[in-house]
Amino acid sequence: MQTAPHLENLPPYTPIEPFEVLSARYGRAPHEIIKLDANENPYGPSPRALSALARLEWAHIYPDPESRALRAALAGFLGVPMAHILAGAGADELIDLLLRVLLRPGERVLIAPPTFGMYAFDARLNGGEVIEIPRRPDFSLDLEAMAQAVSTYRPKAVLLASPNNPDGGLLDPDTLARLFTWPTLIVLDEAYIEFAEGGGRLGEALSNVRVPLERENVVVLRTFSKWAGLAGLRVGYGVFPAWLLPVLWKAKQPYNVNVAASAAAIASLEDLDRLAERVDRLRRERERLFTLLQTIPYLEPLPSQANFILCRVLDRPARALKEALAAAGIFVRYFDTPYLKNYLRISVGRPEHSDALIATLRRLGDDPQSA
Repeated sequence: MQTAPHLENLPPYTPIEPFEVLSARYGRAPHEIIKLDANENPYGPSPRALSALARLEWAHIYPDPESRALRAALAGFLGVPMAHILAGAGADELIDLLLRVLLRPGERVLIAPPTFGMYAFDARLNGGEVIEIPRRPDFSLDLEAMAQAVSTYRPKAVLLASPNNPDGGLLDPDTLARLFTWPTLIVLDEAYIEFAEGGGRLGEALSNVRVPLERENVVVLRTFSKWAGLAGLRVGYGVFPAWLLPVLWKAKQPYNVNVAASAAAIASLEDLDRLAERVDRLRRERERLFTLLQTIPYLEPLPSQANFILCRVLDRPARALKEALAAAGIFVRYFDTPYLKNYLRISVGRPEHSDALIATLRRLGDDPQSA
């Protein structure tokens, strides 16, 4: 017996571990851990979402395979016809589903690393090949090289995040307008758009969520994981051009959005004022944290439009610094890859989380060898 040959050399995706695993590994109670490694919302779900979960009545019944109530609520929230919306178990499921219906073995997608690792992972998982056009040193797109790659390799899709993970950079309107003219499907992941400055209370002025209604080559993906604090429930959605939807409906798992996730997401959309205030709180804390990180001599933070800040580590290994922080109960993400050498990514937490982080970084800075 043998598995599919293309999976034998598939590099695994490295997920972030939850509180209970970290607690057991480091000998700290979960409430003592400061978790700044997965861009989660430290304020959690809205009270209405928690109340909806407590009142959950039909957990023993399979969920609506079309997520009609959730999609109707999203249509009102986005100003997009319900028929163009598909919900998923996080945006991750929708990335996988989209590539599953697009790719035949050996067909290509184009990405611009460093970026979200699931794009390449899901492409390879579905038998595709990945064309990588690295970002410039300032993390902007190399549009000329990407356009040439589209012409040469004819990828089935270009997958981009705005704001991008891990650097937090937002694509400007001129860049987006140029991308949308390319003869391929542009998959725009807006997982962090709600945190961008100048976009209104929840990113509505910057989102491209209506573009798929006008252009057949654009898909926009969104999620409740970040702004609504529902990462653990796995609920996301996408807005798709009409031609794609019949095959997506045919190929998706029938009960992909569970009843708890759907109820919490709908309740979140009924509690927008409270959630928007939390998003604004995180925006303000992002600016404060950025200023504080600039005072750490061995870190070089990058401005961000997301709920995290990427920092280049200057005089010590980023992995050692990550482990020194973990020993103090503070968890961040580190990167040491060909496209991202010796960096930390720090999620924006509550003000007391930032204060504890900065105090520990200052203590570690007294002796580089201690990190």
